[in-house]
Amino acid sequence: MAVTTAAPSPVVLERGFVIATAISAIALGVAALVWPGATLITVALLFGAYLVVSGIFRLVIAFTSDSLSTGIRWFVGIMGVLIIIAGIIALNNLAQSLLVLAFVIGFGWIFDGVAAIAGGITGRTALPRWLSIVSGVISIIGGIVIFTLPGLAIVTFVIFGGWILIAIGVATLFSLPPKKGAEVATEAAAA
Repeated sequence: MAVTTAAPSPVVLERGFVIATAISAIALGVAALVWPGATLITVALLFGAYLVVSGIFRLVIAFTSDSLSTGIRWFVGIMGVLIIIAGIIALNNLAQSLLVLAFVIGFGWIFDGVAAIAGGITGRTALPRWLSIVSGVISIIGGIVIFTLPGLAIVTFVIFGGWILIAIGVATLFSLPPKKGAEVATEAAAA
């Protein structure tokens, strides 16, 4: 005699996924706060690995794309090689790769700030013009601070990120879907 079991309900699977996601976020947040040095090393390793993978992806596009012109394919291929080299250098010098990451973030904030100010001045923004200009100035100041104190900026990102992950995990736990029995009880009470 064969015994059959019912498949878990979608609600149970969804609750399990939500709980696992929340616990993962909390665990990563706590790890970032307890071991910021190890977290920074992990970030540096991931940054270097990302560069290598991104470079390989560009090489694949350069060799396989039929929709790009020959000149663009050469450019994409050369960029791929340079990005792979940058990734290998980053993986061989983790501290330097963190500084490069800080400078990339700082440059991005400055560039974003200039764009926000330009949008505020020209009126090409979804925000009120003054708010776009103020946010642009704040972004530029933040970028300058990162350029001035890149090490402190990276450590601050890790600590802030740890707290954010913990908050996201806790908030996720509070957003759990109801259990199957709770759904039935709610439907019965509504009837």
